[in-house]
Amino acid sequence: MTHKEIHEVIEKLREAGKHFREPIVTEVAREMRSPFAILIATLISLRTKDEVTRNASQRLLALADTPEKMIKLPVATIERAIYPAGFYRTKAVRIHDICEELIRHYDGRVPDTLEALMALKGVGRKTANLVLTQGFGKLGICVDTHVHRISNRLGLVKTKTPEKTEMALREVLPKEYWIEYNDLLVTFGQNLCTPISPHCSQCPIGDHCKKVGVKGFR
Repeated sequence: MTHKEIHEVIEKLREAGKHFREPIVTEVAREMRSPFAILIATLISLRTKDEVTRNASQRLLALADTPEKMIKLPVATIERAIYPAGFYRTKAVRIHDICEELIRHYDGRVPDTLEALMALKGVGRKTANLVLTQGFGKLGICVDTHVHRISNRLGLVKTKTPEKTEMALREVLPKEYWIEYNDLLVTFGQNLCTPISPHCSQCPIGDHCKKVGVKGFR
């Protein structure tokens, strides 16, 4: 896909995204403008639907919006606040532990490098990239299941894992689109380019899509 075609795809995805609700972490970033809030919302969002993540994040951050406040909460209180998020007990412990790390090593601030973020217990590459891009406005490409699936479906990359997709996208995607790419594809993937039976008849970028791996569609 040429740079001109990529630009056309991005423009069409931007327009399509106006008709759907933005991803929860994007919403948190816009409303709170806090790397800590984005980190917490991202941790809660893993294997959890957006609406559950939205409500759970709001409840917890209303109780504690800094690491210092969070470690004063009993883990059981964090559990109750984020329930019914997936693996809420494990996440509650992880959130508490990460806040202790932030206070111990970073004066209660969320670090702004990929390496430092990934050194936090339970923070993977996807979460780290999302905090960097949404929380600090730094260049990065956050690759979740939607980004991985759709980038391969389009034929933009040919990869087997999200990490390899990120590396491949760094080679072909113009840097001006890196930060917003996750937002656009998550919204698109949740509403139109679904994992099974995507809505190809309604797809605004169908002319650019190779439909790699698509066996059936609507």
